[in-house]
Amino acid sequence: MPVRLPGGLRRIAQHHIDRWSGGVVGPDGVPDVAELGRLRVTVDEGFCREVAVLYERAVRFECDPGLLERYEIVKFHNRMLYDEVTAAGVAVRPWTRDGQPYRDSRDLRGRVVRTGALEVFLTARGHGPLGVGGGVGGGGGGHPLRGPSGVRVDGTDLQHNDLFRVVHDLFGHVMFGHSFGPAGELLAARCQMQLYPRAAWPVVFAEQVGQVCWFYHGPHRALPPGRRPYPEQKVLAFPDRFLDAFAGLFRHAEEEPPS
Repeated sequence: MPVRLPGGLRRIAQHHIDRWSGGVVGPDGVPDVAELGRLRVTVDEGFCREVAVLYERAVRFECDPGLLERYEIVKFHNRMLYDEVTAAGVAVRPWTRDGQPYRDSRDLRGRVVRTGALEVFLTARGHGPLGVGGGVGGGGGGHPLRGPSGVRVDGTDLQHNDLFRVVHDLFGHVMFGHSFGPAGELLAARCQMQLYPRAAWPVVFAEQVGQVCWFYHGPHRALPPGRRPYPEQKVLAFPDRFLDAFAGLFRHAEEEPPS
Protein backbone atom coordinates (compact mmCIF):
# COMPACT_ATOMS: atom_id res chain seq x y z
CA MET A 1 0.00 0.00 0.00
CA PRO A 2 1.43 3.44 -0.93
CA VAL A 3 2.66 5.62 1.90
CA ARG A 4 0.21 8.23 3.19
CA LEU A 5 1.31 11.80 2.56
CA PRO A 6 2.58 14.10 3.90
CA GLY A 7 3.23 12.17 7.12
CA GLY A 8 4.95 9.37 5.24
CA LEU A 9 7.56 11.81 3.98
CA ARG A 10 8.51 12.70 7.54
CA ARG A 11 9.00 9.01 8.32
CA ILE A 12 11.10 8.50 5.18
CA ALA A 13 13.22 11.55 6.02
CA GLN A 14 13.78 10.41 9.60
CA HIS A 15 14.69 6.90 8.49
CA HIS A 16 17.12 8.28 5.91
CA ILE A 17 18.86 10.54 8.44
CA ASP A 18 19.06 7.72 10.98
CA ARG A 19 20.64 5.45 8.35
CA TRP A 20 23.56 7.69 7.46
CA SER A 21 24.03 9.16 10.94
CA GLY A 22 23.79 5.85 12.78
CA GLY A 23 21.22 7.51 15.01
CA VAL A 24 23.87 9.82 16.48
CA VAL A 25 22.73 13.45 16.46
CA GLY A 26 25.48 16.04 16.58
CA PRO A 27 25.27 19.80 17.15
CA ASP A 28 24.25 20.35 13.51
CA GLY A 29 21.38 17.88 13.58
CA VAL A 30 17.90 17.63 15.06
CA PRO A 31 16.58 14.73 17.16
CA ASP A 32 13.33 14.51 15.22
CA VAL A 33 12.42 15.59 11.68
CA ALA A 34 9.16 16.90 13.11
CA GLU A 35 11.23 19.63 14.76
CA LEU A 36 11.87 21.08 11.29
CA GLY A 37 8.16 21.66 10.88
CA ARG A 38 8.16 24.04 13.85
CA LEU A 39 10.87 26.29 12.38
CA ARG A 40 10.15 29.86 11.32
CA VAL A 41 12.52 32.10 9.40
CA THR A 42 13.39 35.77 9.28
CA VAL A 43 14.28 36.89 5.76
CA ASP A 44 17.30 39.12 6.40
CA GLU A 45 17.64 41.19 3.23
CA GLY A 46 21.21 42.21 4.04
CA PHE A 47 22.24 38.58 4.39
CA CYS A 48 20.37 37.62 1.22
CA ARG A 49 22.04 40.40 -0.77
CA GLU A 50 25.46 39.30 0.49
CA VAL A 51 24.72 35.73 -0.60
CA ALA A 52 23.52 37.00 -3.98
CA VAL A 53 26.68 39.06 -4.49
CA LEU A 54 28.96 36.13 -3.71
CA TYR A 55 26.96 33.87 -6.02
CA GLU A 56 27.05 36.44 -8.83
CA ARG A 57 30.83 36.95 -8.53
CA ALA A 58 31.75 33.28 -8.16
CA VAL A 59 33.38 31.50 -11.08
CA ARG A 60 31.18 28.96 -12.84
CA PHE A 61 33.33 26.00 -11.89
CA GLU A 62 35.82 25.53 -9.06
CA CYS A 63 37.93 22.58 -10.16
CA ASP A 64 38.75 21.25 -6.71
CA PRO A 65 38.69 17.52 -5.87
CA GLY A 66 37.38 18.17 -2.37
CA LEU A 67 34.53 20.28 -3.72
CA LEU A 68 33.60 17.68 -6.32
CA GLU A 69 33.54 15.05 -3.58
CA ARG A 70 30.90 17.13 -1.79
CA TYR A 71 28.78 16.95 -4.93
CA GLU A 72 29.24 13.18 -5.05
CA ILE A 73 27.78 13.02 -1.54
CA VAL A 74 24.78 15.05 -2.70
CA LYS A 75 24.27 12.81 -5.73
CA PHE A 76 24.51 9.67 -3.59
CA HIS A 77 21.86 10.87 -1.14
CA ASN A 78 19.62 12.23 -3.89
CA ARG A 79 19.50 8.76 -5.43
CA MET A 80 18.93 7.08 -2.06
CA LEU A 81 16.03 9.40 -1.29
CA TYR A 82 14.56 9.00 -4.77
CA ASP A 83 14.67 5.22 -4.36
CA GLU A 84 13.14 5.45 -0.89
CA VAL A 85 10.17 7.58 -1.93
CA THR A 86 9.43 5.56 -5.06
CA ALA A 87 9.75 2.30 -3.11
CA ALA A 88 7.17 3.74 -0.70
CA GLY A 89 4.75 4.18 -3.59
CA VAL A 90 5.26 7.84 -4.53
CA ALA A 91 5.21 8.15 -8.32
CA VAL A 92 7.63 10.57 -9.98
CA ARG A 93 6.67 11.65 -13.49
CA PRO A 94 8.63 13.90 -15.84
CA TRP A 95 6.67 17.00 -16.81
CA THR A 96 6.93 17.18 -20.62
CA ARG A 97 4.22 19.72 -21.36
CA ASP A 98 4.55 23.48 -21.71
CA GLY A 99 4.72 25.72 -18.66
CA GLN A 100 5.08 24.66 -15.05
CA PRO A 101 3.37 21.57 -13.58
CA TYR A 102 1.94 23.48 -10.59
CA ARG A 103 0.34 26.91 -10.17
CA ASP A 104 1.87 27.47 -6.74
CA SER A 105 3.06 25.61 -3.65
CA ARG A 106 -0.50 24.96 -2.44
CA ASP A 107 -1.31 23.30 -5.77
CA LEU A 108 1.91 21.26 -5.55
CA ARG A 109 1.19 19.98 -2.06
CA GLY A 110 -2.50 19.39 -2.61
CA ARG A 111 -2.07 17.39 -5.79
CA VAL A 112 0.86 15.33 -4.52
CA VAL A 113 -1.00 14.46 -1.30
CA ARG A 114 -4.17 13.65 -3.21
CA THR A 115 -2.63 11.62 -6.04
CA GLY A 116 0.60 10.28 -4.56
CA ALA A 117 2.44 11.49 -7.67
CA LEU A 118 4.95 14.30 -8.26
CA GLU A 119 5.33 15.94 -11.66
CA VAL A 120 8.97 17.05 -11.85
CA PHE A 121 9.85 20.10 -13.94
CA LEU A 122 12.84 18.86 -15.92
CA THR A 123 16.20 20.61 -15.72
CA ALA A 124 16.52 20.29 -19.49
CA ARG A 125 13.37 22.42 -19.92
CA GLY A 126 14.19 25.15 -17.47
CA HIS A 127 17.35 26.16 -15.65
CA GLY A 128 20.32 28.44 -15.99
CA PRO A 129 22.43 28.51 -19.17
CA LEU A 130 24.94 25.76 -18.26
CA GLY A 131 24.09 22.54 -20.07
CA VAL A 132 25.25 18.97 -19.64
CA GLY A 133 28.89 18.75 -20.62
CA GLY A 134 28.94 22.46 -21.49
CA GLY A 135 32.16 24.41 -21.26
CA VAL A 136 32.67 26.28 -18.01
CA GLY A 137 35.23 28.69 -16.77
CA GLY A 138 37.98 27.76 -14.35
CA GLY A 139 38.67 24.23 -15.48
CA GLY A 140 36.15 23.03 -18.06
CA GLY A 141 33.76 20.12 -17.85
CA GLY A 142 30.08 20.06 -16.94
CA HIS A 143 28.22 20.68 -13.71
CA PRO A 144 28.21 17.53 -11.53
CA LEU A 145 24.41 17.58 -11.21
CA ARG A 146 23.75 18.07 -14.91
CA GLY A 147 24.79 14.58 -15.99
CA PRO A 148 22.57 11.48 -16.31
CA SER A 149 21.50 9.92 -13.02
CA GLY A 150 20.84 6.47 -14.43
CA VAL A 151 17.11 6.85 -13.71
CA ARG A 152 14.76 6.57 -16.68
CA VAL A 153 11.04 7.27 -16.27
CA ASP A 154 8.45 7.05 -19.06
CA GLY A 155 11.20 7.16 -21.67
CA THR A 156 12.89 10.21 -20.14
CA ASP A 157 16.39 10.08 -18.68
CA LEU A 158 16.56 12.11 -15.47
CA GLN A 159 19.60 14.20 -14.63
CA HIS A 160 21.09 14.24 -11.15
CA ASN A 161 19.62 17.73 -10.86
CA ASP A 162 16.15 16.32 -11.55
CA LEU A 163 16.54 13.98 -8.58
CA PHE A 164 17.69 16.96 -6.54
CA ARG A 165 14.47 18.74 -7.56
CA VAL A 166 12.40 15.72 -6.54
CA VAL A 167 14.01 15.77 -3.09
CA HIS A 168 13.51 19.53 -2.81
CA ASP A 169 9.87 19.49 -3.87
CA LEU A 170 8.87 16.55 -1.68
CA PHE A 171 10.90 17.19 1.46
CA GLY A 172 11.23 20.96 1.14
CA HIS A 173 7.70 21.90 0.10
CA VAL A 174 5.25 19.00 0.36
CA MET A 175 6.43 17.64 3.72
CA PHE A 176 5.56 20.80 5.70
CA GLY A 177 3.77 22.96 3.14
CA HIS A 178 6.46 25.60 2.67
CA SER A 179 5.68 28.17 0.00
CA PHE A 180 7.55 29.13 -3.18
CA GLY A 181 8.26 32.68 -1.91
CA PRO A 182 11.54 33.87 -0.32
CA ALA A 183 10.69 32.71 3.23
CA GLY A 184 9.23 29.41 2.07
CA GLU A 185 12.23 28.63 -0.10
CA LEU A 186 14.63 29.29 2.78
CA LEU A 187 12.58 26.98 5.00
CA ALA A 188 12.51 24.37 2.24
CA ALA A 189 16.29 24.63 1.86
CA ARG A 190 16.75 24.19 5.61
CA CYS A 191 14.63 21.03 5.55
CA GLN A 192 16.49 19.66 2.55
CA MET A 193 19.94 20.33 4.01
CA GLN A 194 19.08 18.19 7.01
CA LEU A 195 18.82 15.13 4.76
CA TYR A 196 22.55 15.23 3.89
CA PRO A 197 25.70 14.83 5.99
CA ARG A 198 27.31 18.08 7.14
CA ALA A 199 30.05 17.80 4.48
CA ALA A 200 27.44 18.35 1.77
CA TRP A 201 25.82 21.43 3.29
CA PRO A 202 28.06 24.09 1.64
CA VAL A 203 27.09 22.88 -1.85
CA VAL A 204 23.42 22.29 -0.98
CA PHE A 205 23.48 25.88 0.31
CA ALA A 206 24.90 27.05 -3.04
CA GLU A 207 22.36 25.07 -5.04
CA GLN A 208 19.40 26.26 -2.98
CA VAL A 209 20.04 29.35 -0.87
CA GLY A 210 22.59 30.81 -3.26
CA GLN A 211 20.22 30.56 -6.21
CA VAL A 212 17.16 31.70 -4.24
CA CYS A 213 18.98 34.79 -2.95
CA TRP A 214 20.32 35.57 -6.44
CA PHE A 215 16.80 35.33 -7.87
CA TYR A 216 15.09 37.51 -5.24
CA HIS A 217 17.94 39.83 -4.21
CA GLY A 218 20.40 39.69 -7.11
CA PRO A 219 21.05 41.84 -10.20
CA HIS A 220 17.58 41.27 -11.70
CA ARG A 221 15.55 41.98 -8.56
CA ALA A 222 13.97 45.11 -10.11
CA LEU A 223 12.19 42.95 -12.70
CA PRO A 224 8.89 41.20 -12.00
CA PRO A 225 9.58 37.58 -10.92
CA GLY A 226 8.06 36.22 -14.12
CA ARG A 227 10.63 38.11 -16.21
CA ARG A 228 13.73 37.25 -14.17
CA PRO A 229 16.13 34.69 -15.64
CA TYR A 230 17.01 31.48 -13.85
CA PRO A 231 20.32 31.77 -11.99
CA GLU A 232 23.35 30.25 -13.63
CA GLN A 233 24.14 26.92 -12.00
CA LYS A 234 27.64 27.13 -10.56
CA VAL A 235 29.95 24.65 -8.87
CA LEU A 236 30.93 26.15 -5.54
CA ALA A 237 30.78 25.70 -1.79
CA PHE A 238 29.80 28.63 0.39
CA PRO A 239 32.09 29.45 3.33
CA ASP A 240 31.03 28.24 6.77
CA ARG A 241 30.28 31.78 7.96
CA PHE A 242 27.33 31.89 5.55
CA LEU A 243 25.98 28.60 6.88
CA ASP A 244 26.34 29.87 10.46
CA ALA A 245 24.49 33.08 9.57
CA PHE A 246 21.82 31.07 7.76
CA ALA A 247 21.24 28.91 10.84
CA GLY A 248 20.76 32.09 12.86
CA LEU A 249 17.75 33.10 10.75
CA PHE A 250 15.61 30.28 12.16
CA ARG A 251 13.69 29.93 15.39
CA HIS A 252 11.01 27.56 16.67
CA ALA A 253 7.39 28.60 16.53
CA GLU A 254 7.09 28.95 20.30
CA GLU A 255 9.99 31.42 20.22
CA GLU A 256 8.00 33.91 18.10
CA PRO A 257 8.39 37.44 19.49
CA PRO A 258 5.18 39.02 20.81
CA SER A 259 3.28 41.13 18.28
